[in-house]
Amino acid sequence: MAKTTTKAGSSKSTAAKSSAAKSTAGKTSSRKASSTKTAASTKKSTTSKATSAKTSTKATNKVKPASDAAENLREFLMDGLKDIYWAEKALVKNLPKMAKNATSKKLTQAINKHLEETQNHVTRLEDVFKALGEKAKAEKCDAMDGLLKEAESILEETEPGAVRDAAIIAAAQKVEHYEIASYGTLATYAKHLDEPEAMELLVATLNEEKNCDSDLTELAVSEINLDAK
Repeated sequence: MAKTTTKAGSSKSTAAKSSAAKSTAGKTSSRKASSTKTAASTKKSTTSKATSAKTSTKATNKVKPASDAAENLREFLMDGLKDIYWAEKALVKNLPKMAKNATSKKLTQAINKHLEETQNHVTRLEDVFKALGEKAKAEKCDAMDGLLKEAESILEETEPGAVRDAAIIAAAQKVEHYEIASYGTLATYAKHLDEPEAMELLVATLNEEKNCDSDLTELAVSEINLDAK
């Protein structure tokens, strides 16, 4: 009889352990499910916030046009002409300083030559305004203003001689590249607007800017940069 009782007790103990194991497994499974739901919820929340942030950024990046914003290509052409008109006038004032700080005679001559061309560019732009039936007007060109300020700082950062000459050419070519881009764009606009006289005048200046840039490159490569080593 004692043996039978022991077996029964053993059976009950085994059943209890099995039940406890199932209970533990159930709790573990429940925790995993809860953890998975929490992770999924967090991911959705993060994704939602990221999407919201992107939408907000896109909305912020939209620029509200000014009250006098251009509404057609002709108006945008006029804005560009006013910018480059200011730029050319500013160059007339600044080129003599660059020439005075150059050491190379060839560089000084090149700058003075372009100064004369720039004075003609101002007059030519006035003819462009006239061809378009508009009054010549200059509006500050932030791009040219920045380039001229950089040219000023370059003079301060270099010793007189070949190194400064190389720096002057670098500054001058940045100006030339801006002008080439500007005149090329304006000439294209004039062509699309069927303004042949304005287009021809702008192309004439464009070609002179390209020639000046080419001359500066030749001078830099053949002499100035070598002397600045």
